[in-house]
Amino acid sequence: MIQPSLIEKTHGPAYRYHLLRAASERFQTDPGGLDRARLDEAARQAARSLELEELVLASREAQAVVIPPEQVAAGVAEVRGRYRDRGTFEDDLARNGLDAKGLALALRRELAFDAVMQRVASKAADVDEIDQRLYYEMHRERFTTPERRTARHILITINDDFSENRREAARSRIERLAEKLAGRPAGAVARFAALARKHSECPTAMQDGRLGEVPRGQLYPELDALLFALPEGQVGGPVESEIGFHLVFCERIARARAQPFSKVRDAIDAHLLARRQRNCQKAWIAELREAAAGSVSEPMETAAASPIAVGGLS
Repeated sequence: MIQPSLIEKTHGPAYRYHLLRAASERFQTDPGGLDRARLDEAARQAARSLELEELVLASREAQAVVIPPEQVAAGVAEVRGRYRDRGTFEDDLARNGLDAKGLALALRRELAFDAVMQRVASKAADVDEIDQRLYYEMHRERFTTPERRTARHILITINDDFSENRREAARSRIERLAEKLAGRPAGAVARFAALARKHSECPTAMQDGRLGEVPRGQLYPELDALLFALPEGQVGGPVESEIGFHLVFCERIARARAQPFSKVRDAIDAHLLARRQRNCQKAWIAELREAAAGSVSEPMETAAASPIAVGGLS
């Protein structure tokens, strides 16, 4: 395994933390567990995220952010709590080019970044009822519960290794079962369940052939087409799929229904507000980049913070 020793010698703890986070998020391991190609990919991601963090922490908005030391200490303690003892914790830090002081610095920067981004997001315009209703009308399909059907089936498989399951024999067996169910709606559930339990070669035989409540597209295409063409309480088939012959019983139909605006209004509001906040953040970062490009000779400042999420080490 390749240890990122050269990277560790030439970058400070903030970069090492970003590298560790990139490796963990993308490859579920630390940098030492990566081959050269994946280490280079994680390094590029870490450089991008560090550059963004530097840009945000150098902003005017970051100057007003203050992180109490106890919040940083709590973040370090949370990471420390993932290890069985202090020695293991410190060894893992050292293996990734960090120590407790460097971790605290990186967490403080991360908390500051999140706090600034929250402040910027808070400037997004509120969502009003017109916005909510317009979104609801334009995305009706998102607020419609599709039709679902409660179904049972009986399967006779096709398998040339067994005489009773050769194609014609299997067809004859399923047709005899269909005859037993034909034209007898009274007690259909109990009768179908009993035949499924006795004759079906599907594991669902143990549950009286029950497939449960299913939406369109979940079953084999042949079964799906048959089931969604049946009236409630009726048996259809035989129909052949790639595994054999089936009888299908449509036990109950739950019709498609639209959720009323009043039930989804809060979810729509949250969705639209989050989108506006993201757009507000993106526009603000674009302005920072433009300003930085126009004054590359000016030094960048960093500031303090307030927490959202603390990155982990293990």
